[in-house]
Amino acid sequence: MRSRRYKTYAIDGVAPVIDPTAFVHPDAVLIGDVVVGAGCYVGPCASLRGDFSRLILGDGCNVQDNCTLHTMPGFDLVIGRDGHIGHGAILHSAHIGANAMVGMNSVIMDCATIGESAIVAAMSFVKTGANIPPRHLAAGVPARILRELTDDDVAQKIEGTRLYHELARRSLATLMAVEPLTKFDPDRKRLGVDRPLPSRQRIMQKRNDKT
Repeated sequence: MRSRRYKTYAIDGVAPVIDPTAFVHPDAVLIGDVVVGAGCYVGPCASLRGDFSRLILGDGCNVQDNCTLHTMPGFDLVIGRDGHIGHGAILHSAHIGANAMVGMNSVIMDCATIGESAIVAAMSFVKTGANIPPRHLAAGVPARILRELTDDDVAQKIEGTRLYHELARRSLATLMAVEPLTKFDPDRKRLGVDRPLPSRQRIMQKRNDKT
């Protein structure tokens, strides 16, 4: 990004740490004992508050738009390497394993553990102290373990996370504030059309086959 203007705040003399290869959107807010690892992506309007305890994003994590990450005294919030936190999720002093995914608008409560390569479905509520085993799918309010994940399930998750690895690099290199254009050019450049996600292509093909 052309200008690194972060909304980062120290409290009690403790300031956030951001690896130079991570992208943190200028509208995200980071407070206190927050550590952002290499290659991470932190989206617009995310709030990462390390004002009671430590908040750690392992290398390659993504924390998307409008997420809230917070801690309580004595209980850190840790997201393992390549953790994937969907839009609007709330995490509070939880432990998210490496390569795990928390779906959009889910809530993960204090002392809950999401195992390595596990997936919490969108709109789920994981109770305080709950344990989701590695490579399992959990969903619902409260969240319940539904099944073990297949290799294809995990591959789709990895596919999505790699997009955010690339997005972090793209954002560091080219994202900039601009004035909007006033006229649409039908021949303007399209983003991502040349290589849609294989997993989504399969879903669209199945839908088309039914019609």
